[in-house]
Amino acid sequence: MANISLEFRANAGDSEPQSRLVLILGQLPNLQRVTWAQVKGKLQPAVSEETWQSALGTLNPNPTDNCSLYLNYATVAALPSRVSRHNSPSAAQFLTRLVRTCLPGGASRCIVMVCERSEVFASACAIARAFPLFTRRSSATRRTDKRVVTVEFIIVGQDSGPVDAPTLEEIKAVGNELGIVPTVIRGEELKKKGFGGIYGVGKAAEHPPALAVLSHTPEGATQTIAWVGKGIVYDTGGLSIKGKTSMPGMKRDCGGAAAVLGAFKAAIKQGFKDNLHAVFCLAENAVGPNATRPDDIHLLYSGKTVEINNTDAEGRLVLSDGVAYSSKDLCADIILDIATLTGAQGISTGKYHAAVMTNSEEWEAACVKAGRNSGDLAHPLVYCPELHFSEFTSAVADMKNSVADRENAQSSCAGLFIASHIGFDWPGVWVHVDIASPVHTGERATGFGVAFLLALFGRASEDPMLNLVSPLGPEADSQCEAMERDSKRRRLV
Repeated sequence: MANISLEFRANAGDSEPQSRLVLILGQLPNLQRVTWAQVKGKLQPAVSEETWQSALGTLNPNPTDNCSLYLNYATVAALPSRVSRHNSPSAAQFLTRLVRTCLPGGASRCIVMVCERSEVFASACAIARAFPLFTRRSSATRRTDKRVVTVEFIIVGQDSGPVDAPTLEEIKAVGNELGIVPTVIRGEELKKKGFGGIYGVGKAAEHPPALAVLSHTPEGATQTIAWVGKGIVYDTGGLSIKGKTSMPGMKRDCGGAAAVLGAFKAAIKQGFKDNLHAVFCLAENAVGPNATRPDDIHLLYSGKTVEINNTDAEGRLVLSDGVAYSSKDLCADIILDIATLTGAQGISTGKYHAAVMTNSEEWEAACVKAGRNSGDLAHPLVYCPELHFSEFTSAVADMKNSVADRENAQSSCAGLFIASHIGFDWPGVWVHVDIASPVHTGERATGFGVAFLLALFGRASEDPMLNLVSPLGPEADSQCEAMERDSKRRRLV
């Protein structure tokens, strides 16, 4: 699918279905509000107004449904008319599935998405997920023709109207594109500077571990934000090695770093008003003569010592160095770490919802709302360090790196381990996002986390659409404009 060009346009133009396949989709009440004049240019002469109205009358989504308008050249599809309070109003997951199943192949295709303005961002992200970029199929390398999918939005309800489309080498490439020179601490330099977590995890690999940072520091910024991504480029489990069924797929253990890189690039391109640092904790958890052993004790960047009792609990070690660096060196007011951290996340919040943990009740609610607005769903974990952190008790170090009781809130405990390296009494805002399950569907990555970060921090963007989907929402505009921005006040940006 890498040879597909996805184009978002305010108006996709008119064309017969035989020359450009068309898929029209949305929630049934929204589809019924579309006038024939808005869609006829993409359907005539093969589809008449009578056929269009008849097709709408046959749709009975449970939870979705579709109806062919003209052979396989034109289709109308309905999303769930209702979703629960823990789902995105856009029904983003169903939208991706419908695009994959209802849009046939072809050199030129058109998707017409019918939704309310508040759902445009999440819907656009969901459509994009249906067209993954990566492939190594030999047939794809032989294909030279470029296939185009054009996406047009029809806005219904209030504010209706057209919408205008707005690994280390990869980190360097993004930095070059944005005009930012990354800070890179790598290999033995990590050890010398005290990054015992990142160094200890990656020291046995052929390619040395690294801490890489991209920094955006605009004039007029009043607060500093750090996004810290787990970038385990491959995870064998180390000497606590994974089995033959659990190791395949561990190329996705860098999903957190990938989300940070994608979101940072988009945020800066759209205009970001505050200081923003993207911190990448990069390592391969490999097996070799120099690999960390269970019973080893590492000194992390926070100054705390960790007794290793499970080398396959490596993500929390690299992230702990990352958040400590963000606090000590970057002087961040808000630190968010995002990672494919625990298999238990899927048990805690399922395949579609990221697990969120934070020291701020306000930010917990904001994360849930940002998830619903972006389609990257999120749900809170228990935050109770006084009950759970004792799981890491060690007789010889400040803590162990894996819990004593695996039946006691594993995902929450993993997040608390990271938080302990900036301190549970740290005055800033700390947010932890575990995306182990939603980062992939089957053998494909989903890009989960990019839309979530952009929505959560949308108030710091100059982009009006990101302002719209941010947890503060447009209703707070007048209050925000009346207030002087105070860098000492911890708030939603």
